Amino acid sequence: MLNLLDLKISRPGLWFPTIWIYLVPFGNQAEFWLNMNFWLGLFFVTFPLNYLVYGLNDYNDIDADAVNERKGNYLFGAKASKSYLNGVLVKVAFVTLFFVVLFTFISGIKMFLLLLFMIVVNILYNFKPFRIKERPPFEILIQVGYVVTVFFSTELNDLNMLPWQTLVYLSLFAFQAHIAGEIMDIEPDLVSGKRTTATLVGRKNSKLLMLLILVCESILVWYWFNDIVLASFLTLFSAFLILDIFVLFKDRPYTLPQMKLFGYLINLSALVSMMWVLYSGNLLEV
Repeated sequence: MLNLLDLKISRPGLWFPTIWIYLVPFGNQAEFWLNMNFWLGLFFVTFPLNYLVYGLNDYNDIDADAVNERKGNYLFGAKASKSYLNGVLVKVAFVTLFFVVLFTFISGIKMFLLLLFMIVVNILYNFKPFRIKERPPFEILIQVGYVVTVFFSTELNDLNMLPWQTLVYLSLFAFQAHIAGEIMDIEPDLVSGKRTTATLVGRKNSKLLMLLILVCESILVWYWFNDIVLASFLTLFSAFLILDIFVLFKDRPYTLPQMKLFGYLINLSALVSMMWVLYSGNLLEV
């Protein structure tokens, strides 16, 4: 039976990427909240989808999580025993199967293939012999799988597909979010022997890579979508990261209170930007 530890495993503090991407196609849609499919899909991209993603992740990251001080909370995820995580695999399978059957019944074979692709990507990411999560830089590039949430959203809710430029922007968004997590996990990953891009190139170079992606995002949002609000927000984020790299933290690790503060601020900024994207609908047209 599911319990609060399972909720913690799904990392509610990190639900924002899947929610954000799911909502993008609804920009300028009238009264979409009156559609039951909208709420079913929104629920799926919160606990069930993230339970799949992070349940498989935690099962394969027991050693790294055991020495990771930011784990053990609803913001960054649980610290669960190996015996408990063995049971999580079964629960993840049942939860995922339920929603695969439900959404296939609602939307048909195309939806089934989309959900199957999500599952396969997570298996390739976490399990040997593939275990892409430890094959830098492919562990960053495979985050493009998050963009499948757009296809899930448009198929379930019978919406128009987004322009390819929007898909590129959302891919960069997923890359940037993943690198941020790697930067915070450098020390426990090194202790446990886990290979990531951040452990290989170091904290400062990882931040510079994240900065490059942020600058690209802001330029593309302004150039492709003429969205000065979102572009300005990304530019402010870039400016803070420049201060972080060269003045504030440089190559020093963040403390746990600082990481939690960043986590709360990221969720707040995600909420504000979601509201703007829904209101403006700028990411729907080029």
